[in-house]
Amino acid sequence: MSGDISSLLSPEQLQAAGTGPLYLKLKQAIETAINAGQLKHGDALPPEREIADFAGISRVTVRKAVDDLVEAGLLVRRHGSGTFVVKPVQRVEQSLSLLTSFTEDMARRGLKASSRWLDRGLHLPSPEEAMMLGLAGGGLVARLERLRIANDLPLALERASLSAEVLPDPAAVTGSLYEVLARSGHRPVRAVQRISACNIRGDDAALLGVQTGDAGLSIERISYLASGRVVEFTRSLYRADAYDFVAELTLPQS
Repeated sequence: MSGDISSLLSPEQLQAAGTGPLYLKLKQAIETAINAGQLKHGDALPPEREIADFAGISRVTVRKAVDDLVEAGLLVRRHGSGTFVVKPVQRVEQSLSLLTSFTEDMARRGLKASSRWLDRGLHLPSPEEAMMLGLAGGGLVARLERLRIANDLPLALERASLSAEVLPDPAAVTGSLYEVLARSGHRPVRAVQRISACNIRGDDAALLGVQTGDAGLSIERISYLASGRVVEFTRSLYRADAYDFVAELTLPQS
């Protein structure tokens, strides 16, 4: 058992945790460690048998404490892998009436946005990219694929395609794409978004820190310049447990 876990779950620590049943003391010790950041999102808990042997308590007691923490959403059991810490998700609301970037959305909420880059370069366009972006023969496409993160929690996978004429140097995008486009006069002024429910699979689930089959939101965005030219074609995958999309509805004008 690692040093960090052993110091939290030692018999002395549990006995000093106040009054009440042992399972409650164990539950509170693990919960306190998660909230204090001693156990982080994605950390694996030792096997229940190992915890029981080390802490000098029964496996039934450990199972009860872990069951309660799973029910509370602080731990998750993954078949064949073990039990892992789940950082509580702060749900984010995004208005469907504003054309903003992920970085701008997070800053407005006081959250720190960051990215893990998966692809950032120039490529030959796929037939779909060539059609959506109106690329002429021989033109290249800039692809930006990244895991979007807020306060260290992965929230979305974003896969954007733009003409190389609009974004000749994809490496220039280190934060907000729209900030870079604004500097060259290519920031979109309107967009059409299509949102659909989906299940997150395979590598995408692993990157987002969710289980395969968990609910997600698939979003396709086509963004336009004032001239009507398509400037951006983006497909994103959001965690459904972290995002709410909100639209304001009004009566039609007579």
